[in-house]
Formats: sequence, C-alpha cells, structure tokens
Amino acid sequence: MHPIGYAALVDRFALEVSGMECVALLAAHGCRRTEKCETEVREWFPPQYDPGPTWTAHLGFALKHEGVHLEVLAALFARVSEDELTAWIAASPTGRYTRLAWFLHEWLTEDRLPLPDLTQGNYVPALDPEKHLCLGAGKADRVRRQRILNNLPGTPAYCPLVRRTAVLAEFIAARPGEAARRQMAAYPPGVLYRAAQYLYLKETKSSYAIERLRPDARRTSRFVELLRRAGRGDCFSEAALAGLQREMVEERYGAEGFRDFQNFIGESLGPERELVHYVPPRPEDLRELMGGWEAVCRRMPAGGTHPVVAATVAGFGFVFLHPFEDGNGRLHRYLIHHLLTAGGFTPPGIVFPVSAVLQKNPARYDALLERYAGRVMGRVKWRFTRAGALEVTGDTAACYRYPDMTGIAEGMCGVVRDTLTAEFGAELAYLAAFDAARAEMRAVVEMPENRLDLFIRLCLQGGGSLSARKRAQFPELTDGECAELEAIVAEAAGQAGKAE
Repeated sequence: MHPIGYAALVDRFALEVSGMECVALLAAHGCRRTEKCETEVREWFPPQYDPGPTWTAHLGFALKHEGVHLEVLAALFARVSEDELTAWIAASPTGRYTRLAWFLHEWLTEDRLPLPDLTQGNYVPALDPEKHLCLGAGKADRVRRQRILNNLPGTPAYCPLVRRTAVLAEFIAARPGEAARRQMAAYPPGVLYRAAQYLYLKETKSSYAIERLRPDARRTSRFVELLRRAGRGDCFSEAALAGLQREMVEERYGAEGFRDFQNFIGESLGPERELVHYVPPRPEDLRELMGGWEAVCRRMPAGGTHPVVAATVAGFGFVFLHPFEDGNGRLHRYLIHHLLTAGGFTPPGIVFPVSAVLQKNPARYDALLERYAGRVMGRVKWRFTRAGALEVTGDTAACYRYPDMTGIAEGMCGVVRDTLTAEFGAELAYLAAFDAARAEMRAVVEMPENRLDLFIRLCLQGGGSLSARKRAQFPELTDGECAELEAIVAEAAGQAGKAE
C-alpha cells in the first residue's frame, strides 16, 4: 500500500497520533473507490492523484481530498519547518488550501507566521460542509487575517470532529424525530402520559443497571426528576456538572468540582492485579480540556448541528474526559438526553429510552466506547506506584484534544433509531393495547381499578390465564366472567407482542 495525504505525513514524520478512521492510499490503477475494513475506511485514489514527493504537496492533498484532521495537523506543525510552510503559503497566499493550512497552523499553535493579512478574496470555510458536520455558515466566526469562516465546533483546547458519511446523511434525511412525533399523534393523551411516566423510570433503571447498580427509591426518584428537567438550564459548567453528579451518587462521593487526581476505568482481579481498560486525562490537563468541551457543547447546538450528533459529541466527549471520581457514566447518558431535548429532537415531557437499548446489547455499547478508548490506550503510558495509585508518564493531553467521533456518531444514530422503533414505539403500542383491554373488561365486569390491574398482572404472569391459586384471589367473579376476562387479556398481550 502507498499512503498519501495524512497517512503519508504520519509515516514521513513518525507522528504520534491515535490513528485515523479514514486513510488515503494510492492505487496502481483503476478508479477512485472506498473500501470499508474492520477498523478503518480506505479511500483509494488512481495514479493521477499522486501528490508528489514534498510534504507540503501531501498536506495540500489532505486538506483538499480528506478534509481536516486536527490531531495529525497539530502533531505535524510541531515537527515541520516553519520556513518551508511559510514559503509554500506565500507562493499562493489566496489559494483555498494554502490559506486553510495557514489558518489551522495559527489556530492550533497560537504562533503567528510572518505573512501579511489578506485583503481580498472570498471567505472560505475551515471545514468543508460536504466532508464534515460543522457549524452553519451563519454561525461561523469570520477570521479576517486568512479570510476564513471558522466553522470548527470547538477551540484549540478541545475540538472533536465528525465526518459527513452516507450513514449519517441517511439518518438525518430520514428525520426520525419527526416520525416519532407522528407516531405519538396517533395515540390519545392518556396513553402518552402513562408512557412518559413509565419511560422516565425505565431509563433511570437502565442507566444504573448498565453499571450494575440498583438505586434505592430516593436516588431513583432523583434521577427521574433530573430526566424531567433535561433540556433546560445549564449543564456544561463545572458547577452545574458537579451539582448533577451529586444528585446521582451517594452523598459521600459527591464532588464540588472536577477531580484533582488521576483516575482510570478498570477492575481489580486481586492484589496487584488491576485490569485497566481506559486512562482519562491527567488532572493537570483536565480543566483546559473540560473548558474546551464546554465550548463545544455550547457552539454545536447554537451552530445548527443535528441534535443526535451534538448529543453524541457532548455525551461521549464527557465520559472520555471522565472529570469525576464517580457518576461519569450516568452523567454521560444524562447529557445525551439533555442535548436531544434541548435540540428539539425529543418532544417536551418525553424521554426516549436510549439506555434501555444500550443495556440490552452491552457489546454494542462497549464497541462505541472502544472505538476511541482503544486508540488512546495505544498511546498513553502509565504505571502503578508502590502505593497502588495509577500514574501517567509523559505529556498526554494531545491524546484527548481532537477525537474523530464519526464512528461513534454513526453507532449512536443506530441506537437512537432502534430506541424509537423497538422501545418507544413498542411501549406506546403496549399501553394502547391494554387501554383498549381495560375498556372491554369493564364492559364485562365493572371492577375497581386496582382489582382490574391486579387481574391483568396475574394473568400475564400466567401466560394469559390465571392459575387455580391466583383464580382464588377473585372469588367475586364467576367462571364465565373470569374466562371472558382472560381472553381479553390474552388478545391484548398478543397485540402488544406484535408491536415489539
């Protein structure tokens, strides 16, 4: 294989990066094509695309054909000759990709190149909207020096990117949020109200169950109330996040602010046998990274980013930075709901049970987390001290600054789609079926509500009929009435089952 563009730059300068989800390769013959492998996407270019021998030519090729890869660019600009870069830009200062390289160099390094400001030429976007999901043109910052529209979602401190792919484009075009609203419109208000109450509780229990926790009634009630408030208020400042964390964990583990110690995700297999799955940023790097994360969380919704993409970037970005000792996972899933609701994807007063889908398929959830965590762990060096604390060696902040969240966003679109069909839609159908069953049952016997609910529950436990022992709990019913009620419940259960 003959790498070109970013892959060639990584090889040529031995850049330490976390890997790329998409690489460009030069083919010996044939047409341009895309090849999807297990861990990456390969873009093959025919021979006429060969950039040539110079690193600046490969940089221009990368910016033109591959888009912006901030982690590679940051590592590259720290290694290459500034004089060579300046000379390349000065030879064509108004060229789209030379001035993009100029802007990105100064944005990433905060080092001003010896070049005069441009005074003419159209403004061009930093991120090509055809290659990246980015801020809308009307929300981008105008950078006069290079005449660039800065539509990057973050800051130099932290800026995740999501490439525009066919999977994401198809999901956005399908407008699943609008389909869910049309689905809701087909049900009476009573069904929607009961569904909402149940789904808040279901999402709470599922979010805790993912971490193998069983919250007591008080913490369950707290989390339900937090979900009801999702989409409102500030969730991104240190004070707001710490307040949310304290609501989700035991009081003794509540935090007043971000951690000042090194944590890790793993499990103990016995004395001195710690299995480390993921190492978050060092505490001395955390506040700057979280400041950048906060800026991303505010810029993306304001810039018109699709709510599912914004929720993915905010939620997964948070859990990868892991700013607290406890509660990071629950907060990460809460933030997903917050962004979905704030962005208008989730209707007011409803929660889509995303955690229930993740809980049902833990391997799917782990795969989303591993897409990024695995790349980071390939770079971070750590050890355990004699006192048993994990210690990170070396400067690792660059490992976390510019994650490519494309694959995670694609995966979350699938999770959200399944949530709307398999969980939310099934719950509405279930409640509607049993609403109709209750009306039919009352036509047979005008039973008190609690007795009616007990009959349905016991009947469902018996697979559609009452055992002799459970039948004895309804001595007021005749055998004929009992048989008729059982038939109604069985039919409702069959209708509900078809919807799942």
